[in-house]
Amino acid sequence: MTIKGSCCCGGVRFELFEPPAMLGVCHCSRCRKAGSEAYVYVRAEAFRWLAGRDLLTRYRPKPPHRFTRTFCKRCGASLGDPESGRILAIAANCLDDDPGITTTFHEYEPDQAPWDRKPRPSTGSG
Repeated sequence: MTIKGSCCCGGVRFELFEPPAMLGVCHCSRCRKAGSEAYVYVRAEAFRWLAGRDLLTRYRPKPPHRFTRTFCKRCGASLGDPESGRILAIAANCLDDDPGITTTFHEYEPDQAPWDRKPRPSTGSG
């Protein structure tokens, strides 16, 4: 099973060689501001860059925060932290294929944005 992923402009491309172990949604203000709340977690050995590593830029927060963010320099798409170590946090919004997993957990639910607390009616494709 191969799961492809890319940024918005398509300059950064990668693939996963196995399904993610879990998918989590973080509701903290930092994740919302970075433009990504849902992350899939995969072993580093199951991840490979296909193109665009030269388009990556990283944001390293000041302590006590630890989660480094990686973005495409061209389109600004948040990619999570695909160079974080043994377990990679990849922004689920960048997956082009179905990861074969649904949300496993939620973090910082009390911090969830007020506009995101009500059920969403279906509006069709968009």
